[in-house]
Amino acid sequence: MTRPPLEGRGAVVTGGGRGIGAAVARSLAGAGARVIVSARTAGEIEATVAALRAAGGEAWAVVSDATDEASVQRLGEEARRRLGQVEILVANAGAAASAPIAKITLAEWNRMLAANATSAFLCAREFFPDMAARGWGRIVAVASMAGLTGARYIAHYSAAKHAVVGLTRSLAMEAAGTGVTANALCPGYVATAMTERTLKNVQERTGLPREGALAAVLATTGQKRLVAAEDVAAHALALCLENAAGRNGETVVIEGGDRAS
Repeated sequence: MTRPPLEGRGAVVTGGGRGIGAAVARSLAGAGARVIVSARTAGEIEATVAALRAAGGEAWAVVSDATDEASVQRLGEEARRRLGQVEILVANAGAAASAPIAKITLAEWNRMLAANATSAFLCAREFFPDMAARGWGRIVAVASMAGLTGARYIAHYSAAKHAVVGLTRSLAMEAAGTGVTANALCPGYVATAMTERTLKNVQERTGLPREGALAAVLATTGQKRLVAAEDVAAHALALCLENAAGRNGETVVIEGGDRAS
């Protein structure tokens, strides 16, 4: 029998309780990885882990706030205790919001930067050194198409995702020659609870029905439909495989209908 491509690899997925993170955890576990599923909400990550185990995977839930330095350090300790070594990090924790710039408070600006950029930085800093010392590792940061272009009413979110892309590109340069790769996924709007909240905000501001709000949101990225979380997960998995050693510093745009193989 063919061995799973990630058999025995230790992986950490942040923001893993739902949406993209849960789909990535399923994809990695299905490929044989042993997975730590992390987020702030215990019930969600425990449900994700239960589903992974029911499907025959090895997984553990670890409650952690990826924006908090001490919490990320505890995540690292628990992940190493469970897995022995962490060879894959998918930094997916994040948040989204929308508002005209005149209505963005400093607190909300700082929240967007912390949830999206600081979280990715803290997790990369926690796990990259050991990966480099061992000579093998995969770091995938979930950014956004908004991290490559701007759009109205998301200045704080777009800036934060631009920071994720910049962090990833810089980390990729540090990782060159170590056996570790760092890449960023840049999906458009994904069919998740986060996007549903965005649509509700648009409806409240404009009075449009959901279909009209969806059309308006998709028009900002040129998408024809929402991206499936499973499509993002397929791209994440592709970047974690052994044959992805030559892929480093990439920003992979995912607009829908383009699942990786």
